[in-house]
Parts: sequence; structure tokens; C-alpha cells
Amino acid sequence: MLMSPIRRCLAGLGVAGVLVVASATPALAAPTANLGLYVQDATVAPDSPGTSRGLSIYTDRSTVLPDVTVRYDYRSLAGRVTLTGGGGNAECAAPEPGVLVCAEKSDIPVDEIYGGGTQPVRIVVTDKAEPGDAGDLKVSLQVAGKDRGSYTSGLRVGEGVDLAGGPDSTLAAKPGGKFEAPLTVVNVGTKAVEGVVAVFDLDHSIRTRDRFSNCRYAEDHLIACQFDEEIPAGEGRTTTLDFHLGTDTYAPSNQYGNAVFMTNGDFEDLFGQREDAGALATTRGGGPKLTLADAPTKTARAAQTDTEPGNNYTSWSIRVSGTNGTDLQAIGDTMKGEAGAVVTATVGFRNNGPATLDRVNNDHEAATHTGVELPPGTTAVGFPDNCWLRYGSTRTYLCSSEMLLVVGETYTLEFRLRIDKVVPDARGVVQVNAECECPAGGSFQDDIKPANDKAWLVVNAAGSGGGGGGSLPITGSATGLIAGIGGLLLVAGIGGYLVARRRRTHFVA
Repeated sequence: MLMSPIRRCLAGLGVAGVLVVASATPALAAPTANLGLYVQDATVAPDSPGTSRGLSIYTDRSTVLPDVTVRYDYRSLAGRVTLTGGGGNAECAAPEPGVLVCAEKSDIPVDEIYGGGTQPVRIVVTDKAEPGDAGDLKVSLQVAGKDRGSYTSGLRVGEGVDLAGGPDSTLAAKPGGKFEAPLTVVNVGTKAVEGVVAVFDLDHSIRTRDRFSNCRYAEDHLIACQFDEEIPAGEGRTTTLDFHLGTDTYAPSNQYGNAVFMTNGDFEDLFGQREDAGALATTRGGGPKLTLADAPTKTARAAQTDTEPGNNYTSWSIRVSGTNGTDLQAIGDTMKGEAGAVVTATVGFRNNGPATLDRVNNDHEAATHTGVELPPGTTAVGFPDNCWLRYGSTRTYLCSSEMLLVVGETYTLEFRLRIDKVVPDARGVVQVNAECECPAGGSFQDDIKPANDKAWLVVNAAGSGGGGGGSLPITGSATGLIAGIGGLLLVAGIGGYLVARRRRTHFVA
């Protein structure tokens, strides 16, 4: 089963047309988002369909970019490389040799966690190019007529080869149990491949204790292994990886992993800029070397690139047996204040375990939803941008969670409440696993302890009096909305790494 990076994305982090709560206090203008730009390096082979590259855009707050224009400057390789675009969502023109300018036909949404991107262009080698030719690709961004930054990546001409992944496998294990996964790669091209790299996309539950010297790790998750063996045309190489499931793996369930194979040149294009783009650092193992097979002596050649990357995957499906469920416990808050005061309520839930709730494979928009009913006499003048007023209600909000809820973690939301009228012991309700009229899954229905799914949200509890600020009765740090495997790298096919970042809460006022 090939896992699409789309399953890692969080839908429902916000809702189009979020209702704005009426307030006597005027709303402040939203600050301008800070943008970060990234374009992956590219190695292109002669006599190949070429490769596609687009501009990836990252931001410190979700935003929409209007009237976007992207300028590609490849004059250092003009005549040897050609960039073409147009069609789809962009109109492109070449004002001079070695320059392509593309205007997006629609606004570009940019999400705080996963960013956004522009329509890609096609990079093709001309008959004047030779393996070893190299230059720069400078990509500049304009938004509504204003320069918003640029990024320079590398372009080079390499030798084309064709790798293919081995057959997919179905395996079995229990939470905390071990399993072996075959890793097979085949050279289905006509030229020898000078080394190969396997890059892994593994569910949060899949861990390893091995620390091979030619592999990279983030905590106990395997990220990539680089093999220097030559693989002659028509031959394959294989090895076996030892994995185990975390004791917090949900059961029964299916867990998934896959590896994508790429040449050393393609891996350099992908991995060389990753930390500059904000990715977490990985560490090499200090143990023995993981090998595929003996290989003949290597000879120096130009950089290689895979001309048919669509068949480079091998996948594993792990059937998890046993029973290991999840208890999500609601967290309320208590505040006090006088009429006209604005207080902050910190509410949410905690995953008491014993299992991490991982729903990224199920195309759910969120692992669960939390309902927040306001206490009488209060109005929400600020709430997180992953919350919205429930349809048909004037006082109850619905908030989407992330897709991965790690055991032991506390997930909190902050609501700014204006006390319109002092109502002694005014009580609202916080409910995790709230009913949701949502596409693709709604809320978590199999909580093993539903009795603690509700908690009180209280303003001016009986006997507390008015004035002052309330204390927060919860412990633990807010983790925000994250996705995927908790800050590790995600593989977007051959296209690049996305980094699951912790989400900073922004308020809708």
C-alpha cells in the first residue's frame, strides 16, 4: 500500500467562513504573515521526460496569498536546460532566454503546518547539455505586486537510471512486539546504478533499536539508509530490517510503512537543503554498516537521477493484534472576574492511554473533536483558529484536534471570554469526542472511559466572589496541533520533505 502524503495533512484545522463573534471591542487587523520559501535541487537526465519543480511556501500563520507571480531565473544553464509551464493553475511566459515568469490564476492558500505551493514547472535537458553541467535556479515570489522573497537552488545534468522497489508485504505483530520487514530494490534500467538510498515513511508506532552507521535516525524512528553498493542492470539487492511496535500502539489496528529508493544524486537534491528549510536534524548510527550485497569496484561517473520514480516504492502493512485502547479525558477550567472583564479559559483534553491514537491512515480530518459550551453571561471574543461556532448554536464551539494524539500528552485550547454579566457559578461544558457533523470520520467513538469525556468550564464559582484572574487547574505543556509522526520528516514521494511543526495558536477575534 503506497501511502500518500495527503493522508498526513490535517483537514479541518480551520473552517472556511468561520463565524466572527460580535463584540463591543473592535477587532484588530490580522498581522501580515512571515513567509519562507524553498525549492528543491534538481538533477535532470538527457533523453528523459525531465522533472518538475515548484515553489514551496511556508508561513508562521495560515494565510491566503492573492495575485501571485513566480519568476524562474536559470540563465546559468540557458540553452542546456529549458523550463516550461502554463496550463493548470498558472499562465507562463519567457520574457528572455533563461527566464520564465508564471502568474497564478487563483489565490494560494498557505497552511501554518504544511505550507502551500505554486504550480510546478517542467525542467528538461536540451541536446546541448552534457552530464556534469551545473548551474543555479533562482526563484522569486511576488504577491499583489510586492516582492516577498527568493530562493536559489541547484540544477545539474546527470545520467539517467531506473530503480524499482520490491514487492509489498503484509506482516503481523502485537503492541511492543517485533517484526522483520524485507527491503528489496531492483535496477530495471540499462545502466549500472552507483549506490542507492532508501528513505522511509513509517507510522508513529514503528520503531527501531538498530543504529547502523550508514543510516539516519530521529529519536527511535528510521529516516534513511545510504548504500554504496553498485547494482548492475537487471539485478536486485535485498536486506531485512528489524522493527518493533511501540507499547502504545493502538490494537487491533493496521500500521503502515514504506520506503522509496533513489539515487545518490536525487538524495543529495532532497536531503542537502532540508535543514535550511527548517527540518529537524537527524543523527547517524554508531553501529555496524547495513549492507545489501557484495558489489564490484565502483568507477567514478556523473551524478545519476531516476527517470521513472513512480515505481520506486516498497510498502509494509502490519496487522496489530490484541486489545490496546485509548482514554481521552476532558479538561475544564475555573475563572472569576467582574462584569466587563476578559478572562482566558484554558480547556482541552489529555490522552491517558494506554495507546496513542493515530488516525492518519484513515483519511480522517482529525482524531477527534472537542465541544466548548460557554458559561451563561459570557461571550467569546477570541478563540483558536481550529475552532468554529457549531452550526445552529450561538454558544457552543467545535474544535478539531490533530490526527496523532500521543499517550501522556495534553492538548489545550484557549478561549478569551468577556464577562457580560456576573452569574454566580456560571457553568459551561467541555466535551472531548463531541458529536461532529464532519466529513470523513468525525470524532473518536471508541473511548475506553467515556465517563470522563466531560468537564466543567466555570466562571465565578459559588462563593468565589468577583475580580482577579483564575488559576489553571491543569498541568503539562500545550502541544498544539501537529501531524504525522510528531516532528519527524515526511516523504512527499520524490518531491521533498515536509516537516510536521508544532502549531502556534492564533485567535479569531
